[in-house]
Amino acid sequence: MHGGAGTAHRRWGRVWCAAAVVLGMGLAGSVEEAGAARSGPSAAGGQAFTFNSQVGPLLRDRCGACHRPGAIAPFSVLTYAEVRPWARAIRNAVRTRSMPPWKPVPGYGGPFVGEQRLSDAEIELIAAWVDAGAPNGEGADFTLAPASRGGWRLGEPDLVIEMPEPYTLQAEGTDVLRKFAIPIPIPDRRYVQGVEFQPGNPRVVHHANMKIDPTLASRQLDAEDPEPGYDGVTPFSARFPFGYFLGWTPGQVRPLAAEGMAWILDPDSDLLLELHLTPSGEPETVQSRIGFFFTAAPPTTVPFTIRLGKQDLDIPPGARDYRSEDRYVLPVDVEVHGIQPHAHYLARRVRGYATLPDGTQRPLIAIDDWDFHWQDSYRYAEPFVLPRGTELTMEFTYDNSAANPANPHAPPRRITWGQLSANEMGDLWIQVVPRRASDLDLLVRDRRPMELAEDIIGFEMVLAADPDQRMVHDDVALLYTQFGRIPDAAKHYRESVRLAPGSAAAAYNLGTALLQLGDLDAAIAELERALRIDPAYALAHNNLGAALKLRGDLVRATSHYRQAVRLRPGDGEALYNLANALLMQGALDEAATQYERAIAGRPGSAEPLAELALLLATHPDAARRDPGRAVRLAERAAELTGHEQPGVLEILAAAYAATGAIGRAVATADAALRLVPPGREDVAAAIRERLDGYRRMRATRPR
Repeated sequence: MHGGAGTAHRRWGRVWCAAAVVLGMGLAGSVEEAGAARSGPSAAGGQAFTFNSQVGPLLRDRCGACHRPGAIAPFSVLTYAEVRPWARAIRNAVRTRSMPPWKPVPGYGGPFVGEQRLSDAEIELIAAWVDAGAPNGEGADFTLAPASRGGWRLGEPDLVIEMPEPYTLQAEGTDVLRKFAIPIPIPDRRYVQGVEFQPGNPRVVHHANMKIDPTLASRQLDAEDPEPGYDGVTPFSARFPFGYFLGWTPGQVRPLAAEGMAWILDPDSDLLLELHLTPSGEPETVQSRIGFFFTAAPPTTVPFTIRLGKQDLDIPPGARDYRSEDRYVLPVDVEVHGIQPHAHYLARRVRGYATLPDGTQRPLIAIDDWDFHWQDSYRYAEPFVLPRGTELTMEFTYDNSAANPANPHAPPRRITWGQLSANEMGDLWIQVVPRRASDLDLLVRDRRPMELAEDIIGFEMVLAADPDQRMVHDDVALLYTQFGRIPDAAKHYRESVRLAPGSAAAAYNLGTALLQLGDLDAAIAELERALRIDPAYALAHNNLGAALKLRGDLVRATSHYRQAVRLRPGDGEALYNLANALLMQGALDEAATQYERAIAGRPGSAEPLAELALLLATHPDAARRDPGRAVRLAERAAELTGHEQPGVLEILAAAYAATGAIGRAVATADAALRLVPPGREDVAAAIRERLDGYRRMRATRPR
């Protein structure tokens, strides 16, 4: 999810959110005339409503999550003294249903977990209490237990992390997109039921994304910038937990995950916090916090989030009914668990619905008075099933006229898709669980390319309007890389280098793309430039080693691989590359040692297992062979690759042959030969030659 409008923030001045605006309007009408009344006249029907008896508990239960000390609202409702000056404003806000800010239209989708809608009777109770002079009531003053008065809306977190140091935002200028790597101090694997974000300075924090990076890549980028955080590319290793979107917009608190749907968090991970900040007119400091809520139960269900939305938005000035629609037909049966719409300031109406194969329409969510300041994530109280062939539909309507009070531009002007406050967005995220676990991969393969292609459209629109946005060049280049469109990626990385000639990361990205294109001389030049800027850039050493190896310069390649390993001792990729280079130079014993380290650094990776297995099975020094371990390593590698990689099966066959299991060697090599793809006769010929050798060995063995 991305952001919305800095101009509008400046319009509100110091007032943070729509709640503050609505309630602040009541200040001039505060209940001064109520005096210190301890009781008041009866409401209709003869019942006396007081703060201690009825109103206090109601405000605590329905409003206390936001209206408490340290939370996002402008005042607390936890004591009579805190509520009394705001009584008439509260009455007006609940009667107009602007408070509590529950946006979904009743009866269209839902019911949702934690609905905050007040009933008619509850609204009239508050109104009658105010009209009666807002009496406190007899007895001890009602108040919330002190232990529950913190700023966390989901309760006390199990772990709280925060930006290591505050970041100072300039007073004026354009929006700032800043990223902060925050270590997550956990000693072992934990299961996360939810996270809660506290902006630290809601005046200027426009939105936030939270990604998990199990590597040191994000932390290194942060450390390279002299100020807190950095403004470069998001490393590919930093991602949302699979099936979840960890984002925050004003007013949002995501419910805790349902039982069995926690996500896994491993130790030595960092949280990469991506903040969209909007200057307020004076210098501001920001130090955000994130609370983690853990559960002891490991996940039993893996969700997937389908994102509907078009990124070709182009809204003319004055358009009052601009529509954006997207549709997707489910390829599998799914269970729907949650939904989250997202847009900026011009959106007015949101609709999401499902059309079943028989034509029946099932509503998912509707919001008729969209407000950027009150976006939320909604979890269905009862998940429901949608069958294969169901069409999911998203319909957003935008008002770019002067009549729209939320329009941040006066006079209205053309608005296109984008992440910044001058742009607009429109997405509908639907969290689903495939009915059959085996269908998850099918759903991901079917949907993910559509979403990435839409992202490319949006980023290219942004760059057409402003070609000097370096971070957008990096983002779209990364997407092109995922599609295998490396020439397009390289084009954008060149622009990134042009815009940031002193950036080691920009030179590294371009060099890596050129390496993938096979342009070795240009790749080496860019990677060497990255290392001149930052000699301790481990990833650049590793990729420069790869380029030099392809050019045949094994000595220099090995030197750079050693540098990469020295800088990042646990980097399994660099260790594996170093082992291969040593093997090619005949340094078999050191190669074996590095393969062992690579296996530890790349758990779950088949390549180092297979290579070490081959070395142990075929070492020219018989004393250094270990055929039994070679078989165990090769069998594990074959397992990890689903017995579908001919090269791995060929190594397994060699390991079997080394133990004397010639029949198994023949069968395994034959299976490897059948898996060789068309057009690779060189590979097939090599396997066929070994297979013939195994057959001769079997034929000459005594019976």
